[in-house]
Amino acid sequence: MKPANRPAGTSGKRQTIRIIGGQYRRSQIPVVDADGLRPTSDRIRETLFNWLNYLWDGRFDDKSVLDLFAGTGALGFEAASRGAAHVQMAETSPAALATLRATRDKLQASQVRINSADAFLMLKRMDASRFDLVMLDPPFAGKLFDRIFPFLPAIVKPGGLVYIESDQPEDPGSDFPAIRQGKAGQVYYQLHEHLIAPHKSE
Repeated sequence: MKPANRPAGTSGKRQTIRIIGGQYRRSQIPVVDADGLRPTSDRIRETLFNWLNYLWDGRFDDKSVLDLFAGTGALGFEAASRGAAHVQMAETSPAALATLRATRDKLQASQVRINSADAFLMLKRMDASRFDLVMLDPPFAGKLFDRIFPFLPAIVKPGGLVYIESDQPEDPGSDFPAIRQGKAGQVYYQLHEHLIAPHKSE
């Protein structure tokens, strides 16, 4: 999710976005009418999943994905649509949660789990969890990345990926070098790989 720049006075018909690829392609996702929320753009999602398709040789069916600040679920549902084995979403907004669950049920996306816990509470509880991809698109105004990054080594598999979407370049540290990056308007988007340095011999 990202801060929305909705023109003053707009209201009425509920907005939707479309899943752009995979099993659920063209399926509609409602956009929650809440200040500060809007989905990742089609252009950025297409670029991200082109990157993933290349890096994973088109294989999503053995991948576990965490969409930590799900919002509309655009990123997580896109991963599920491409065949990800497991997608875990986290969101605390009641309206967003209801929409996420309704969308999951409509798509019959049984591989998607939706958690209503606070993101940081989840991170503290999932020390043993390992994900192939963690997607981080928190509210820009929150400046949350410095709090999130220390958890990444415990939850991202060696060789796993971290996607970051923000209003400025972010650096999760030397263990997570950027392997792809781009900019669309005022949005920076980056893909990082979890590298584990080899142990030095005694």
